[in-house]
Amino acid sequence: MPDTIALSAVIPDELAGSRLDQAVAQLFPDYSRSRLQSWIKSGELTVNGAQLRPKDRIIGGEEIRIGAELQDEGDWQPQQIDFGLHYEDDHLLVLNKPVGLVVHPAAGHADGTLVNALIEHCPALAQLPRAGIVHRLDKDTSGLMVVAKTLEAHTSLVKQLQAREVHREYEALVYGAMTGGGKVDEPIGRHPQQRKKMAVVRAGGKEAVTHYRLIERFTHFSHVRCLLETGRTHQIRVHMAHIKHPLIGDQLYAGRLRQPKGASELLSETLRTFRRQALHARRLELVHPGTEDLVSWDSDLPADFQRLRDVLASEDGNG
Repeated sequence: MPDTIALSAVIPDELAGSRLDQAVAQLFPDYSRSRLQSWIKSGELTVNGAQLRPKDRIIGGEEIRIGAELQDEGDWQPQQIDFGLHYEDDHLLVLNKPVGLVVHPAAGHADGTLVNALIEHCPALAQLPRAGIVHRLDKDTSGLMVVAKTLEAHTSLVKQLQAREVHREYEALVYGAMTGGGKVDEPIGRHPQQRKKMAVVRAGGKEAVTHYRLIERFTHFSHVRCLLETGRTHQIRVHMAHIKHPLIGDQLYAGRLRQPKGASELLSETLRTFRRQALHARRLELVHPGTEDLVSWDSDLPADFQRLRDVLASEDGNG
């Protein structure tokens, strides 16, 4: 049965003359503007018992009532899939996404995705945009993601992401021996020729900022920590490739497999068989939508990533 929302408020005098949609956005900040607009248009949000248009002006003193049913946002089928549940409460859940799990259903991945797994775990998520998912990880990137369990939590998390207040820290293994950290501030957009790829696109690209710090340097590779200011598609992968340090195993951005000169048989075989980008979402920090406390979660490196790192270190005699 769909969840129902019943709310009421009186328009204060200081909002007199405002558009209805702008006024209710201030009165009910836990809900997105698009959601409130849809309720106005459907008649589930009324003004003194009458249905108005989003653009209609209010005079102050009107009674606003919301009586809305949350319907399923998509035709998603629940499926029993291990998605790496890491933490859960009434407001959100945090998962440690395994490698190989696609986040959203799309062409070529109609099911078997994180969305299908979430609907099986918590059916009410079907009533939230994208089943409560507010950010994503690529199929072959492992690590921490947060999912909203209520509309209020969804609105809060989206606002935090837009305000760059969510701290997302990744670890990566890249080609090349770095001498230190730095910052990549280069816009990202769709690759002009290869539509499956993203690229640094200075004309029309969206702002993208990645900070990186050296954790450990090997003879031919580096272990780095990356912090995101923005959240563009493939951002770390594109930015690291742009500065000539692509991620090990990244078949889309690293080009052909490069074996370092003098590599041992163990290293050569390990590089050959590591068939995903060496990227893991290690730490997540945000303001909890329910308690407003600053909370954080950490995730251990997955076994394949850790083994690759150990082989790189052993090649230098540091294992």
